[in-house]
Amino acid sequence: MPNLNPKQLEQAMKKLGVKQEKIDAYEVVIKTREKNLVVKDPEVLRVNMMGQESFQITGSIEEEMNITEDDVNTVASQAGVSKDKARESLEKNKGDLASAIMELKNN
Repeated sequence: MPNLNPKQLEQAMKKLGVKQEKIDAYEVVIKTREKNLVVKDPEVLRVNMMGQESFQITGSIEEEMNITEDDVNTVASQAGVSKDKARESLEKNKGDLASAIMELKNN
C-alpha cells in the first residue's frame, strides 16, 4: 500500500481482524510422500484472519527425496551391490530407482 508506514499497516490489519506474528524459525520442512521441501533461512509469519490460521513462508527452497528401505533393498538386489552403495546411488540420482540401478550396473 503506497504511503503507508508499517505501523499504520499493522493498525489497518487489526481493524480488519487480521493478526500477524513473526516466528523465529531457522528451517521449515514440508514433507510429501515423494520428497521433502526444505526452506532454508525462512521468514515465517503466522496469520490469523477472523479465526482462520495460516502461515506465510518465504525463503530458499531445496528438495530432498524420501528414500525408503524398500527402495534401497530393491536397488541393492537388482544391481548386486551393498545397501550402502545402493543408498548412495539413490541419493545421487534423486531417488530414481531405474537410474540408480543402471548407474551401478554400468560401473
